[in-house]
Amino acid sequence: MNYTQNDKIMSITEQTLVVGVDIAKKVHYARAFDYRGIELGKVFKFENTREGLKSFRDWMVALEKKEHKSSSVVGMEPTGHYWLNLGHFLKDQEIRLVLVNPFHVKRSKELDDNTPSKSDSKDPKTIAKLMIDGRYSEPYIPEGVYSELRTVMNLRDSISKSLIRIKNQVIRWLDQYFPEFMVVFKDWEGKAALMTLREFPTPDKIVSMGIDGVVTTWKRDISRGVGVKRATQLVKVAKGSIGIREGLRMAEKELSMLLGQYDLYKEQLAEVEHEMEKLALQIPGVQEMLTIKGVGITTAAGFMAEVGDVSRFSHPKQIQKLAGLNLVENSSGKHKGNTTISKRGRSRLRAVLFRAVMPLVSKNEEFKALHNHYTTRRENPLKKMQSLILLCCKLIRIFYALISKQVAYDSERVIRDLNFLQLQDAA
Repeated sequence: MNYTQNDKIMSITEQTLVVGVDIAKKVHYARAFDYRGIELGKVFKFENTREGLKSFRDWMVALEKKEHKSSSVVGMEPTGHYWLNLGHFLKDQEIRLVLVNPFHVKRSKELDDNTPSKSDSKDPKTIAKLMIDGRYSEPYIPEGVYSELRTVMNLRDSISKSLIRIKNQVIRWLDQYFPEFMVVFKDWEGKAALMTLREFPTPDKIVSMGIDGVVTTWKRDISRGVGVKRATQLVKVAKGSIGIREGLRMAEKELSMLLGQYDLYKEQLAEVEHEMEKLALQIPGVQEMLTIKGVGITTAAGFMAEVGDVSRFSHPKQIQKLAGLNLVENSSGKHKGNTTISKRGRSRLRAVLFRAVMPLVSKNEEFKALHNHYTTRRENPLKKMQSLILLCCKLIRIFYALISKQVAYDSERVIRDLNFLQLQDAA
């Protein structure tokens, strides 16, 4: 993997055919250039089908032979998910693929004609010129268990968002038709609360059931935690409810459908999390990650899904940059701006790390001590959020070491690092 722009520029030689592709859903456009930016051939249009991709490969092979080139490199913008089919095809054909930042394409497309116009034939040229200048990145396409894990984590995120949406809709329904419900039940997802919403959701139905009817219904499936006292309270608040009393038949239908979706998403989430755990435990180093107090299987699986094969990194700082946690500053002349994190990486990886650090600061003694040190040290004390970001970077380094060396977590070593920091601060 090339990391410097010089390396990227040097990889484009006289023998390289540089191909820029403008990606779309159905039809792609490609243009070919040599290492100096001289165009070779005409604009090539091909469909996003098996025959279209093969014709694109044949076009490149013919151009290589005609122009006496020994290799090709194809560049494109990562436009949504549309580039993935072509990306996997090129990988199978062992043709080098690179990605160009869409922001760079947008900013540099006026260099040739001094107009902000955009067309399917103009963008491939801009992409190719950026490739020649070394302004591209090497994509990582996960394989095997890493690909499976990323897919299942994406699916988990999608189901979780849908489940949150349904929960919010149920709360909205209660606020409209039975706002006093949460006075009796602290959590509407409890067993007795869900049974109540399914059997007699509206205040009128609760009043008609009466205390004895409510208790009898509850006791069918629940043996403890419910009784006359709670049923009395429920009937009392139902009689004085200020909930909407119009359109109740369809309101009950709405709630029934929401609860049906809630049950479905809960079942799907449990199934997906089971698959997630099975896949994650197949990856070397995950068991070692779980030896950290406060790190669960969801955190370990989320980290591995976003990072992929850790062996492709030579230093944990590269993972830090991948997460967008690398520091950047805005300075010019005598002006020195604020230093912040770049946020130019995988946002899901950043979210996984932040969600992991929060409970670590609460439950893990080493991380709690580090957080306390960073926020109270005499020289340059950090704000709480700054400390949490620093601990995210610390967690990356720990994960990298555990996975690379496949050793268990050593809390004593973290304590020694903390003691060294405290001695350094005292000095």
